[in-house]
Amino acid sequence: MEESINPTLTLGPVTFDLTMVLVSVITISVIFILVFWASRKMQLKPTGKQNVLEYVYEMTVNFTKGNLGNEESKRYNLFFFIAFTFLVVANNLGLMTKIETSDGLNLWTSPTANMAYDLGLATVATVFVHIEGIRRRGFGAYLKAFVTPLAMTPMNILEEVTNLASLGLRLYGNIFAGEVLVGLLLKLAHSSAFALPIAFGLNVLWTGFSVFISCLQGYVFVMLVSMYLNKKISGGH
Repeated sequence: MEESINPTLTLGPVTFDLTMVLVSVITISVIFILVFWASRKMQLKPTGKQNVLEYVYEMTVNFTKGNLGNEESKRYNLFFFIAFTFLVVANNLGLMTKIETSDGLNLWTSPTANMAYDLGLATVATVFVHIEGIRRRGFGAYLKAFVTPLAMTPMNILEEVTNLASLGLRLYGNIFAGEVLVGLLLKLAHSSAFALPIAFGLNVLWTGFSVFISCLQGYVFVMLVSMYLNKKISGGH
């Protein structure tokens, strides 16, 4: 099954996917509103919404602590908190509804159900990891890791490419597959009155499972990036 056709807007040499822009803005807005709401009137002894916010924040710190250590994880906890919350919200948007125009244009989807989008996220994370490696260790030591030993230089470069590709494609495969099955269940529900209750029951079960997978993929993405980051800032030790 192919990806849905999204409306686009071309300005000069740049073409914008309007659906991706819309759901990205919605994802960022939802996170901002929730964090802003949960962080109002914070207390030393957290309760209610503040407790939930701090739990999610500490959870992301614990995700990366095993790879980076206590001190290093504190340096990057805000980056990983943003990455995790963004992916959790973005991964689940497509499970909420499906909106299409009469001519088949898709107006609503999870942004992470798009391959180019996920490879873009992986590229941003990879660039961040390399920049931190250079900043923390210096360009000479950073470059030396690629050519030590010299015979492994091509493999070291290939590893960076495969890390980026696997980071993006793993996320894309899981989220896109989940939305495809949801779409098939919706078609089954519209096929006949007898199929409606079956499709509804299966859709409820699959939606619950997809929410779990979506959150798990956010966890996996953060874990892998923290592993790559640790390798770059520690020189692979």
